[in-house]
This record gives sequence, structure tokens and C-alpha cells, in this order.
Amino acid sequence: MTSPLHLVLLFPVLLLIHTLTTYLLNPLRRVPPAHPLAPFTRLWILSVRWRGIENATLKAAHARLGPVVCLSPAEVSVNCVVGGIREVYGGGMEKGNGSGYCWYGFFANYGGIDNMFTIGGNKAHSTRKRIISNIYSKSVVTTSPVLFAQVSAIIYERFLPRLQSVVSTGDGVFNIYDILHGMTMDIVTGYIFGLQSSSNLVSNPEELTWFLGLYNSRRSYNFWPQELPQWTDAVQKWLGYHLSPQWVDEANGNIEKWTMAMCKRAAAAMQKSDLKPQDTPVVYQQLRAAVAKEAAKMDNGNNKIDVDLTVASEVLDHLAAGFDTSGITLTYIVHELSRHPEIQSRLQEELQTLSPPIALSSAPKLPDPKVLDALPLLHAVTWETLRLHSAIPGPQPRFTPPQGARLGPAELNYYVPGNVRVSASAGLLHLNEDVYDHAEEWRPQRWLEEVSEEKRKDMESRWFWAFGSGGRMCVGSHLAVYQMKYIIAALYSNYTTIIVDDTGIEQSDSYTAPPKSDKFLVKLVEHVKTG
Repeated sequence: MTSPLHLVLLFPVLLLIHTLTTYLLNPLRRVPPAHPLAPFTRLWILSVRWRGIENATLKAAHARLGPVVCLSPAEVSVNCVVGGIREVYGGGMEKGNGSGYCWYGFFANYGGIDNMFTIGGNKAHSTRKRIISNIYSKSVVTTSPVLFAQVSAIIYERFLPRLQSVVSTGDGVFNIYDILHGMTMDIVTGYIFGLQSSSNLVSNPEELTWFLGLYNSRRSYNFWPQELPQWTDAVQKWLGYHLSPQWVDEANGNIEKWTMAMCKRAAAAMQKSDLKPQDTPVVYQQLRAAVAKEAAKMDNGNNKIDVDLTVASEVLDHLAAGFDTSGITLTYIVHELSRHPEIQSRLQEELQTLSPPIALSSAPKLPDPKVLDALPLLHAVTWETLRLHSAIPGPQPRFTPPQGARLGPAELNYYVPGNVRVSASAGLLHLNEDVYDHAEEWRPQRWLEEVSEEKRKDMESRWFWAFGSGGRMCVGSHLAVYQMKYIIAALYSNYTTIIVDDTGIEQSDSYTAPPKSDKFLVKLVEHVKTG
């Protein structure tokens, strides 16, 4: 008869046998481990994420071990194009692994209502994407008279007057981080809901401070619900303990209410017969019509669609991603231009060629979007900042298909079994010295230099991953570039920026990576135009 003592002694032996057997049978044991514990347990990579050092840890691991590294018994990181992002993202690996777990579910809104970003399966994602992809395409964005009127109004009626008041009523010193985020939010929500129904954060500093306070306060509390959602729910349900502060849920709720209010205003605006073009809710109108049509088809089924919540969840994802990533990029454009006054001066000279000029003293009309987009130095400054200061430098998880996949360059060609979490990171891809010489330096001139056609493809498409790649790359990338170029053009057509206090400007080590401080003080000096 087995005694309790024997069982106690037997348990660690059985556990050891199970661990070793699992390890020996797992093909990932052939992949270089980022840590000695990585092939045996997920606890190591979870500890890295909990401490907020994942990007730095992955950078060191790939530098030491090569383009494919093992992070846990069921997770790898890739840092290559062939055998990496081409197979994972271009090959259509899905965000969900079929077991009900989706890392992206954390980004659902209104009690778990999916949006295009959180949908795990590619088929459902494609259905949603078809609804709105055309209105975010470059051909539509750059020729839209509605968007052009909206951006013109925001720049001439909000942005430039706000900047002028900073210069004329004080010493010209202010926190430009806030105003840049206010601008991106106003433009994005203007396109989604129409100008009359959207936000006006630039002209309302108190509301801007309120919103950014809500939005940024949640950043440090993502780990538990994102990496261990089932555990987080169980602890709350059975023990009544919140692993994230309850005020995080309250902040999310307030942001959702704020978004729903814009949805309701846009719905009301659609009923008006005398709606001005700039007040047209371009995205909301098309999205709501498509979701309502889909809901009508399913009306007799069991899975009914709540049209209002589905639309609200979708547009909340658009405005959150659209304002935050562009605001982060703009912050680093201003920082880098302020650190490099010679490049700032060259950009100001280039902007003087615009007709009409962007200035309060001129007629309130913007230069043509295609003309602005073609300015070489403005483009180079934007692209170099997107490269070096990726707003989302963190891993983008996918899951290998049931049959598994081959990853890594031809000389490695590791077999990775099915349902393994695999990811690449823009923050690592953009530091490839073979593609970007002096990769850790901000050098806009790299985009202006004469290079071979093959080198250009590597720089601009194969390794440039600011907006992702494949069928699930950022749908709003063209709107993001459009608004960023107009904001920078408006700012530097009129002012010079000088750093006053950039303490904490270093990027956070996180999935979305804003500066460690949300305060970046610059001094505005009116730009003396020549010619």
C-alpha cells in the first residue's frame, strides 16, 4: 500500500518526467532559447512582460541568437523577412488559435464587443474590412473633399490660433505632446463622425487634459487581462479581487461613453437635409449602414447583432489607434527636428514652396494633398521617425496553423508545430544594419540617397513595418500619414521649435510605446519667412 509520504516523493519525480518528455517531444527545443527556462515554461516570458522589458529583452535575444528564438514551450519570436514576416503575416496566420484565447481580445470594447482589430479569424476580419477599406484607401483619402475641408478647418480655426496664442500671450513655452494628440484626435474623429459631431480637443484644453488623463492612466495595467485573461477573470469571480485597479474599468467606461456620444451626434446629423460637406460622418455613415444590413440578415437567427454597440466598438478602435500612434510619431518628429536645427531649417525652406502657403495671414486654404505628400524632405522626416520611433514597436502575435510551419532563413528552416504563438516586432525589424545603415541614428537623408532598386524595396516595403503587412496591416495608414504631414507642415511653416524640457522623452518598453513622460516642453518662435 502506497503511503502519503511516497506520494509526496513521487509527485516531483513524475513532474520532472513529464517536463522532460514534453521538452524532448517538442520541435521547438531545436530553436535557440532566449532563456534557459524558455523551452520548459511560459513563466519566464510572462515575467519579462510583467516587468515591462519585453522589447529590450527580444532585441538582446535576437542579437545574440539569430532571427528565430524560442520564448516558451509554445511561443517563438521572428526577426526576418524570408521565413519570418512573409510566412507569418503574408501567409495569413490568424490572431486566434482556435482555443478561444485571443491576445487581441483585450482591445474589445463595450463588454467584449469585437472590432476589426480584435477579431481572431481571418474570414470574419476580411468581411469587416471590406466594409471600410475603401474609405481609408490612399486614392480616397488624398482626393476626399470632405476630409480636405475638415483638416483645413481644424488647422486654420483651431491649431494655428492655439499656437499663435501661445506665442503672443506668453513666453512661447508649452507642452506640445498634448496639442499634437488633440490634433490627431480631432482629425480622426472628424473623418469618422463629421466635424460637427466629432471632438474639439484643440480648442478645449480642459477636455483634452481630461481625456488624455483617462487614456494614459490605463497603460500600466494591461498585463493581467491581456496575457492571462482567464486567470484574471477567475480571480475576480471567485476571490473578488481585481488584479487591475477598478478605476481602470471606470476610465474605460468614460471613454466608451464619450465615443457613444459622438456616435449619437453623427446619427442625428445623418438625418439633416442641409448637412455641410465637412459635417458628413464619412466612416460612421458607411459602417453603420453595412452593420445594419448584416444585422437584418441575421434577425431570425440566434446570434443577433447590436448595431449601435458593434459600430461604437469599431469606431472606438479606429479613433484610439488613429490618434495615439500618430500623436506619438508627431511628438518624436518635433523632438528630432528640434534636436537637429539644420534639418528643421531645410524643412522650413521646403515648406515655403507650398502654394498656397499654410499661414494665419493667408487665405484659409491648404495646399493640395498630393503636392504635400510629394515633398521629399517632409516625407523623409516622417518615414525616418516612423522607422526609428515606431509607435507600436512591440510584438504582433499570430498562431501557426494546425499543420505547423517552417520559419527562419533557408539555412535554419525550423519546424514550428501548430497553435504556437509567433510574432515579429517593428522595433526590431527597423534596426537591421544590413538594410538601414547606422540604424540607431535618426538620419532622414537615408530616404533621399541614391540606392539600388533592391535596396529601396528592402527599406520601403520588405523591412519597413510601421503599419504591419499582409491582409491585417493597418487600415488607417494613409489617413495617419495624411494628417501627420499636414500638422507638421502647418507647424513648421510658421514656427521654429526649441527644446525646453524633454525629460522622459525615451520611449516606453511596451506594445504601444509613448514617451515615458507625457510632458514635452518646447518653445515656439515665429519663423521669419524669406523670399
